[in-house]
Parts: sequence; C-alpha cells; structure tokens
Amino acid sequence: MEYQPIVGEGNLTYGMANPGYMPAAERGPALLAPPAAAPQGPSAPPASMFDSMPGYEGTLAGGGGGFLPPPMPAFPVPQPEPGPAQPSWNIPSISEDTARGAFVLFASSKCCYNSGPAKDGVITRMDAFNTYRYRLETFTESRSTEWSHEPYRDQPVDAFAQPPPGPWDVPAKAPTFFVDDQQIMKVPYTSSTKPCHVCVGMGRRPCKECAGAGNKVCWVCNGSGFRHGDDRCLHCSGRGRENCNRCQGKGSMQCETCHGQQQLLVYINLTVKWTNNSENYVVEQSSGLQAEHLSKVSGKELFRDTQYLVYPLVGFPDPTVVNAAQRLVHDHQGKYSRTSRILQQRQTIELIPVTKVTYSWKGKSHIYFVYGNEFTVNADDYPATCCCTVM
Repeated sequence: MEYQPIVGEGNLTYGMANPGYMPAAERGPALLAPPAAAPQGPSAPPASMFDSMPGYEGTLAGGGGGFLPPPMPAFPVPQPEPGPAQPSWNIPSISEDTARGAFVLFASSKCCYNSGPAKDGVITRMDAFNTYRYRLETFTESRSTEWSHEPYRDQPVDAFAQPPPGPWDVPAKAPTFFVDDQQIMKVPYTSSTKPCHVCVGMGRRPCKECAGAGNKVCWVCNGSGFRHGDDRCLHCSGRGRENCNRCQGKGSMQCETCHGQQQLLVYINLTVKWTNNSENYVVEQSSGLQAEHLSKVSGKELFRDTQYLVYPLVGFPDPTVVNAAQRLVHDHQGKYSRTSRILQQRQTIELIPVTKVTYSWKGKSHIYFVYGNEFTVNADDYPATCCCTVM
C-alpha cells in the first residue's frame, strides 16, 4: 500500500496519509480513538527456527535445558592423597592487657558508652574456649547451552559444515581455582541465518504510537480541527491530525530484534561457570557467645589440604569436627559430580579464640567476650550507657 504525505500550509508535513482518512472539514469531527493496531507478530522465536544439532537436541531458546552432566572420564580418576601432618591444636589464651585494650577500643567506638567500665573495671577471671571452624570448598565447572540470535551482519555461517563439538569438548579459558567466574561463547558449527521472526523478514514493524497510520489525532484540538468556535487549529492547520513524532510520519519503525537487517544469525551459546561451593561447620562452644558472631571474624589457620579430591579428616581431637568433615566430603563429592565437573577441593581448619572475661565495676560483676584474630568484643550487658543506646 502506498502512503502519500499530508502537506499543509507552508509545506509543513503532517505525516503520511491514512487510508480512508479525510480532512476534518470534509468529514466532521475526527474520532478520538487511533486506528486499529496492526498485527505485531510473534515475540518468541518459534521452535522451527532452530536446527537440530547432534549432541544439542535438548537445547532451548532462553535456556531451560539445565546443566549438562560431564562425560565419564577417559582416564581413571586420581585418588586423593593423605593430607598434611596435623599440628598441635591448642593456642595459648590472650593476655589480660590484650583483653583490656580490646575492651577500651570497643567502648570508645560507641558514642553512647561511658569508658569507665572498660578502663577502671577489675578483671577477676578469664576463660579461654577453643572453637574450631571446619571449611570445605569444592571448586566446580558446569556447562549449559541455549539457542541465541543476533542481527545478521555477514558473520560467518558454519552450521552443518561439520558436526559441532560436544558441550564438554569446547575449549574454555583456564580458571583460577576457588574463584567464581563465567565464560560465554558460540558453539562452533551451529551458526545459520533465519528470517527475523518478529518482523517476518521485513526489517520494520508498525509504529505502536500511531498504530501504523503515520499520523494521530491532534492533541490540541482533539481532532476537531478547531480551537474555539470557528477558529481553525493552528497546530494541525485544521486537519485534526498531526504527524507522529515517534516514527516521523512513516507509520513503521526499524525492527528492534534484527535492527533492520531482516535476517538473524542463529547459534548455540555455551555458558561455562566456575563456582566455589563453600560450606562451614563451627563447633558448638559453651562460652555463652552466640554462634552467629563467629561468622564475622577470622581465626588462626591450623590445617590446610588442597587436592583434586580430599580425604576426610583423621586424628582430629574433636570428634564432631571429624564427623562433620566426613559428612561434608561425602555430600560434596556426590552432589556436585552429578551436574558439574569437580576441579579441586580444599579443606581448612581454623581455631577461633574466644575468651570470656569476667570483671567487676561498682561492686557488680559483668562479662564480655574477646574473639577472633581481630580481637572483636561483644558486651551485651555493658553497664554504663546512656538512654539512647539500643542494646
């Protein structure tokens, strides 16, 4: 259908003529509703748009196919080696001067805390509690595929030139162990061209603002062509319609999917993800300090074992840590090997020092805790705070 521009006085353009449209003077007041919207076409790619690639039959557009299980290893899986020699597990408790210094810093950091109890309180007892944190890290690689597309601009087309490599045969960059990362790449020999499914290969789509008409009801006169009485609307020169600014009066706009290229390059995207799966176990300690505080501090590392697959701990003095290590090692190796490839494991033991300090101030007994390498202090019952302090 051929559209002709509407030209007003002074060669002003008011958009492309709408089929069946007459000037307001001839047809009376213009309708306020825009013309019926032209069909916009499908938004999701049809399944027929994607070729059947050997080894990638379950690949979907936008993902959804799930992670691809790794193939069986061609060579025997290396057996874990015994861990390093385990040191003495005990650490001397902190000194009274260290405990008091940490308490003074704690009080001075609180704007509503009087420093009297920290500076003048008399320490009457210090109890050390050895608290262990076991951490198991399993570094894995997982792969997933999805059909993707982009505007075709003479990119190489290689589909069916030869069979594509399997998802786990596509080379990826060397990862840094125990650091999360991701790489996305096109699978070789899966790229082909298809007509754009959104604009049906036209490169343009009807303008949504004017429903493809190229012009719309004048917002000044509401399509009547007149402002007051017989005064002709100067904005639209009495025509009741104005040029559509969004499409510049063309009635259509460049397709946002193919960018006007009419064709799409369709290919399979491979996403390689490296994930450090970490899990901690902290031994219950009887000091009275709540366990969630320990997650915010570091401890002294006593033991580290890094290899392809680690052995569970043996010979550790706390049986709860031994049991937790055996459970976590078994769970990790079973769970992550089903959907990903285990590249490396690391297990560590930290001793988090916790010292319970009892002190006297103004004839009453109070306690505070000093814990972690940072000498962090917790004092929920600090006895000298102003009324604005939230305990």
